[in-house]
Amino acid sequence: MTFRRLFFTANAGLLLAIAAVCFAPQTVKTATAFPSHPSTLLCTYILADADNPPVTFDRNVHPFIDQYCSSCHSGVKPPGGIDLSSSATESSVTKNSVVWNKVADMLQNAQMPPIGSPQPDSIARSQVTSWIQSTLSKSGCVITDPGRVTLRRLNRDEYNNTVRDLLGVDIHPADDFPSDDVGYGFDNIGDVLSMSPLLLEKYLSAAEKLVHAAIIDPESLDTTAHFEADKIIGCPASSTTAEGVDLFSNGEVGVDYKFPMDGEYILRVRAYGDQAGPDPAKMALRIDHADVKTLDVRQDKDLPGVFNFRTHVSAGVHRFGVAFLNDYYDPSQKDPNDRDRNLIIERVAIEGPMSMPKVLPETEKRIIMRWPTGDADRDVCVRATLSRFATRAFRRPVTVDELTRLVAIAHRATASGASFERSVQLAMEAVLVSPSFLFHVESGPPTKAGEKSQKLNDYQLAARLSYFVWSTMPDDELSKLAAAGALHKPAVLEAQVKRMLQSPRAHSLATNFADQWLQIRKLATVAPDPQRFTDFNDAMRASMRTETEMYFDYIAAHDRSILEFLDSDYTFMNGPLARHYGYGGVDGDTFRFVRLTDHVRGGVLTQASVLTVTSNPTRTSPVKRGRWVLEEIFGTPPPPPPPGVPQLDDQKHGALVGTIRQRLEQHRSNPACANCHARLDPIGFGLENFDATGRWRTQDGDAGIDATGQLPDGSSFDGPAQLKVIVMGKKAQFVHCLSEKMLIFALGRGLGDNDRCTVDAIAKQVTDSKYRFSSLVDAVVESKPFQERRTGP
Repeated sequence: MTFRRLFFTANAGLLLAIAAVCFAPQTVKTATAFPSHPSTLLCTYILADADNPPVTFDRNVHPFIDQYCSSCHSGVKPPGGIDLSSSATESSVTKNSVVWNKVADMLQNAQMPPIGSPQPDSIARSQVTSWIQSTLSKSGCVITDPGRVTLRRLNRDEYNNTVRDLLGVDIHPADDFPSDDVGYGFDNIGDVLSMSPLLLEKYLSAAEKLVHAAIIDPESLDTTAHFEADKIIGCPASSTTAEGVDLFSNGEVGVDYKFPMDGEYILRVRAYGDQAGPDPAKMALRIDHADVKTLDVRQDKDLPGVFNFRTHVSAGVHRFGVAFLNDYYDPSQKDPNDRDRNLIIERVAIEGPMSMPKVLPETEKRIIMRWPTGDADRDVCVRATLSRFATRAFRRPVTVDELTRLVAIAHRATASGASFERSVQLAMEAVLVSPSFLFHVESGPPTKAGEKSQKLNDYQLAARLSYFVWSTMPDDELSKLAAAGALHKPAVLEAQVKRMLQSPRAHSLATNFADQWLQIRKLATVAPDPQRFTDFNDAMRASMRTETEMYFDYIAAHDRSILEFLDSDYTFMNGPLARHYGYGGVDGDTFRFVRLTDHVRGGVLTQASVLTVTSNPTRTSPVKRGRWVLEEIFGTPPPPPPPGVPQLDDQKHGALVGTIRQRLEQHRSNPACANCHARLDPIGFGLENFDATGRWRTQDGDAGIDATGQLPDGSSFDGPAQLKVIVMGKKAQFVHCLSEKMLIFALGRGLGDNDRCTVDAIAKQVTDSKYRFSSLVDAVVESKPFQERRTGP
């Protein structure tokens, strides 16, 4: 007698009572809609025959494949390149794990058999899918190849963040670089991060700009900037002529000038007056429209005057203005020269700063290690400064040869009469255009015979970790651990991940990973029809993005469950976004944590950022929303539409005929469209209560919203709350999808068939750790592809 039969015999009374519940109509309905519910699982177990034989390849799987799959997936050119006609034994499954993993995915997601073909019942589908997954799991997953990572350059965000942390400046030079290409959903993929001649020019220009911003060269301080009349910004009370800028009434003209540092400057003006009336022309010298000096201009056209005034000006861009203060006009004067008083500005100049600052800027103090006291120790100071700077910039110790070449650059500058600061600047420019700075370089020791992979050294691991979590270079703590050779220790690595996720720099995970994963970078370019969606503007666009980024930051920093990306009872809002959502009690522009009181909102699926980027300018798009869920939540993107199939007509030049649902049903009547749209449309219909900018609605024009849907696996729902229950029931697929996307982002490469075992292991570790966010990052960091590199071709 089996254990199951003993159990049933001993508990017959109890089981009869439970069976009564199982056979109740409402239970059967629940079992269909929510197959993962605990009571459903128990009922399924009870209703099963105690002596039902186990699922085997010969009894269940092979007949299933023969009946539903082999007729298409056979021959010379089978669909998707998958030929199942030769899979006649159980060993054929384990030998072709890549193919059978795809088969399991297609069956689990009800993508196959296609709509219009004979369909298996849900029990047979589940049995075969479970058998394939279980068999492949038991066959073992030995991860022998960490995969190939192309030498990849810093993308724009990484470049800006790195120079900020390396130099202490925050001037974002990469904003002017060409846009980075995107591969596998992210812009940090080595295979698409090319290096064009234009980008190289930008790097050279940025390097020069950066070193001048970080270090003050005394030779460049005592300068004079001249501005002729055509460079002076006029005003309504002025006109520019060949003689100068004529102020014919009270007003101010001037120039905008970037003062390089705090200090004393001489403001210089060459001017004269068209004198009239009893007083000379009065002129004010101004900084940012505030008078710093008032002068009488008695000079005339034949002998213009040069007026100087020395004053303190802070670093930055300021307006140096010249104002005419006492306009005079008396047409009754007999002599025309006595009727009108004007002020004419021929040119202006700014000289200074007049001396080196007593206190060096913080950027310079963090870069220059030692200051020379004379020529004798200049070389020592240059070497100490460049050694530390290059080591930090290269994310590894600088080599003797590299340092020698950098010092030689500084020596050549010194030989030509350059100051110590200028010689260091020139060598720093060479560092900032070096491949060791611009690229993630991971070279290793010579490969041993038969060696196919090598562990990254601690410096390389520190760089991978910092660019993964922070999108920037390692900080001092990571660098010290790398220098000590301690970063590879599991306990140390786990502690560093925890520390890094608590840092404000981890916001880069939201702006770089989450924004691309959820596709909300598209918010910058979406343009909902302003006549239909009157409250959508740039401020609302920014608020939508902020909500999603703060939501991601909260889950990461508080180590929440990643399942909260699917549903939760909280979000973040400011006043305008709360009004957009129809929530009261939130005012002002500051975002705050908001507890949700219903099940309509909650999770990224119902946030306005996602709902807006998955809509069309004039209406919602169930197809786009369904595709987004399949791609970004389940990791099962549908194939592109077949050629020649027209898109759904928005009829921009006439009234829309029928609801979106009705028009999609007509579109789906095309057999070439039916299979994919059976997966796409129902999910999108479940979100139809949200308009094209994420506002709640119950009407679409004159028609009521029908938010019901049924997925190919038979599960049905009505509205977003029930849809989220269905999505949450597929959490295993979501965890696998998010693990895959996080691994792609962390490695900077796409994944191949050899990486499936790694993704499976990451997903299992996350599940076993109760879905904590840190467990996802830990599992990625601990994986073989993250900690090793391929040495073979």
